[in-house]
Amino acid sequence: MNQAARDWQELTRLTGGQSLIVERVRLAPSGVAIEGAFALPRLAELSHEDQVFVAAFVGAHGSIKEMEQVFGVSYPTIKARLARLAAALDPIEREEVAPAEGPPQSAVLDRLAAGEIDAGEAVRLLKGGS
Repeated sequence: MNQAARDWQELTRLTGGQSLIVERVRLAPSGVAIEGAFALPRLAELSHEDQVFVAAFVGAHGSIKEMEQVFGVSYPTIKARLARLAAALDPIEREEVAPAEGPPQSAVLDRLAAGEIDAGEAVRLLKGGS
């Protein structure tokens, strides 16, 4: 582990997970420093262990099966941790989406499963056709 990673771990330990505001940033190659109030990205606010988990998940290309092997835990454990991290990292402010006109998806899929309509008709209905 490089020195920057160790420093970040120590800072995380010292702050006890509290939010940080960075007040000075220095661009290493040029030495130019900028002062102000900079909020850290949500990923940087995670514990070191959670950051390692996220990096491993990306490295596994989202394969939960591979994550089970890497961490030696069960599928439900991986899913629960992903759900917790997704909630912590969710950058999207979700808007209420108006329901699509036409029959609900489940009704279309039920009709398809029952053989009342074919796949082409199901696709047309799911795309909003009447």
